[in-house]
Amino acid sequence: MIAAMRVYVAGDHAGFEFKTHLLGALKERGFDVVHVGAFEYDPADDYPPYCFDAASRVVADPGSLGVVIGGSGNGEQISANKVRGVRAALAWNVETAQLARQHNDANVLGIGARQHSVEEATAIVLAFLDTTFSGDERHARRIGEITEYETLHS
Repeated sequence: MIAAMRVYVAGDHAGFEFKTHLLGALKERGFDVVHVGAFEYDPADDYPPYCFDAASRVVADPGSLGVVIGGSGNGEQISANKVRGVRAALAWNVETAQLARQHNDANVLGIGARQHSVEEATAIVLAFLDTTFSGDERHARRIGEITEYETLHS
């Protein structure tokens, strides 16, 4: 039996309701889901620590992916990208989620819960998780350039 892909999921108060739904939807689909917070609704919480945690876990766990959820997904994606080795992408539809994986080998998805219906946001996340990196030389080369810059300048 093939092991289920591990997915680290994090979000703040703005993404709390969608995150709760997503945790169940991913488990239903057979993913190995790790919830890294927020664990209770707090309208004054801050998203960076949750995003740093999810992103750090993805880097430490090769083959895993992460999803960081907020109101717009912007701050969450920015925070995740501060973790060395993360390529977080903000997706706003199924196509951008798929391209993030196919072309950029993104390992973390940022999504805005306030920007989509629950159904649409779920479809975006599933598209991200179900898509693999194309392996095309031009894309691999570009990822290598990003990694080299990150290594030399961080």
